Amino acid sequence: MCGIAGFVGKGNEEVIRAMTNTLSHRGPDDENYYIDGETHFGFRRLSIIDVVSGRQPISNEDGTVVVMFNGEIYNYQALQKEVQALGHHLKTKSDTEVIAHLYEEVGEKVFEKLQGMFAIALWDKKKRQLLLARDRLGKKPLYYSLRNGTLIFGSEPKALLKYPDFKRSINQDALSLYLGYEFVPTPYSIYENIHKLEEGSFLRFANGSYDIKRYWDITLEDKPEKTLQENIKKLDTLLGDAVASRLVSDVPLGVYLSGGLDSSTIAWYAQKASKRPINTFSIAFDEKSYDESAYARMVAGHIGSYHHEERLTITRALDMVEKSASFFDEPLADASLLPTMLLAQFSRKHVTVALGGDGGDELFLGYPNFRAHKLQNIYRRFPSILGKNIIPWLVSRLPSSDDYFSFPFKAKRFLRGQNEEPLIQDLFWRGSFSPDEKRALLLHPLAKDLSLELIRERLSGIYSNDFFQKLSYLYLKQYLMDDVMVKVDRASMAFSQEMRAPFLDYRVVEFAANLPTSFKLHNSEEKYILKKLMAGRLPAGIINRPKKGFGVPVSAWLRKELRPLCEEFFSKSYLEKQGIFQPKIVEHLYRGHLKRRADHRKELWTLLTFQLWYNKWSR
Repeated sequence: MCGIAGFVGKGNEEVIRAMTNTLSHRGPDDENYYIDGETHFGFRRLSIIDVVSGRQPISNEDGTVVVMFNGEIYNYQALQKEVQALGHHLKTKSDTEVIAHLYEEVGEKVFEKLQGMFAIALWDKKKRQLLLARDRLGKKPLYYSLRNGTLIFGSEPKALLKYPDFKRSINQDALSLYLGYEFVPTPYSIYENIHKLEEGSFLRFANGSYDIKRYWDITLEDKPEKTLQENIKKLDTLLGDAVASRLVSDVPLGVYLSGGLDSSTIAWYAQKASKRPINTFSIAFDEKSYDESAYARMVAGHIGSYHHEERLTITRALDMVEKSASFFDEPLADASLLPTMLLAQFSRKHVTVALGGDGGDELFLGYPNFRAHKLQNIYRRFPSILGKNIIPWLVSRLPSSDDYFSFPFKAKRFLRGQNEEPLIQDLFWRGSFSPDEKRALLLHPLAKDLSLELIRERLSGIYSNDFFQKLSYLYLKQYLMDDVMVKVDRASMAFSQEMRAPFLDYRVVEFAANLPTSFKLHNSEEKYILKKLMAGRLPAGIINRPKKGFGVPVSAWLRKELRPLCEEFFSKSYLEKQGIFQPKIVEHLYRGHLKRRADHRKELWTLLTFQLWYNKWSR
């Protein structure tokens, strides 16, 4: 795991060093540079594989192909044998070098042969051509910008902002998307003229211009096995291989364990593949409705891992709120980034690499939203007076609660976007501001809101009549990639730790995407096939307990511990000087929440997160 930065065009060694130094947290072990005329590569290393000799950038035998990348190639050992059989001499035992030799043999098809997570920069000296590539699921970040014929790139926006005279102007479309989604979706970034390279794609730059080509997408044509038991057996094989391949490391490794089904499944497979007790790590909360630590301890005891636990106190959480703005150089309104940062910080004292359960909910329909869509089909059949008048009135009378996903909170979210088509309504449920609410909130609203259009664009190439298959695809391509994986990447790399996600092995993804919905959401039971797979392997109390995310008590904090920050960034004077949001609308939201007239935790956290970002990065 590393940080990469570079440019092809105008610039010098001083520029590339300044860009690369912004990524020191991603690679504290080493730094190195490659300069070839207008081509400048900068690299920060977190040593994981071939600690001694695996220094990047790395070239082929004659130095005509130069590669550096952030991530891990899990099938690199098989690929090493392949290139050696073709006559190539390997100088290192690293996974980086094999990319250069494979490129010599298959050219741009090299990315199709790689299993792993990666953001790659490859310089072809003969063609004077730069290739940038991102892994299939977008686990590793890669930003780029074209400025006056110079192509600039980096693992994080902060590296690009160091390029001379780069203007830090806000992309207004991205701001609007953020307010709706709670994250900035690919290919946008919050900055004007900085873009995210799309997942499963590579960028080709030469002679001052570039084009982008997709090399992979989730196919919805593979036919699964016929019976549930046959598919359980295949899933067992795929997950076992995915976890085992991600246990390869030359440095200490452990597992993030929440006590939920997904992380517990990964921990079980990891312990099965290990000859000694693995290290597992979890976070405890003082607030009972948010705390899962007892379940994590139950799983650790069951599989026999060496378990570590840390407590997220109010004081530590507030400290993380302040720190988060330094590492998240795009706004991200996912409050679980706070315990994720703490988890990375304390587990880093023991391990450099950690495995997690990310992706299980998206692949096997584990979020409450999926079950809510089934309820929505029933709700739409209610008589008009009941569904449009009586029930909404009753729900509006429910008192606000600060508990984790309380019934009043879920009921009020459920009724949002009732007149929208189901895929759009899902955004109303999980997002913050609707298009109409954004028009009222922004001082200068856009003539056209792209939130709904972007969803339709993402699904334009999906030819399926299965609603849940399309919804799962959308979650993988938006929420997982641009929220969950960004959160995990920035939180772990803030403390120089590598995170691996076995569920996101592309073979597991393709398999799960093509399973019948009834094998995943069986009646109203989520993750049906995964539960059947783990029956008898994990305690029944883990398999059958309700889904609980990595939440924090934001609603209560906004009234108490976070109130000083809110009073500062939501004040009329600050907002008028900033010139982005309508002060009266923000005041209405915050005062209503303070007085418990409404639960505006999502909207206010989205605004507060943006203000913290703005205060740190906008100038």
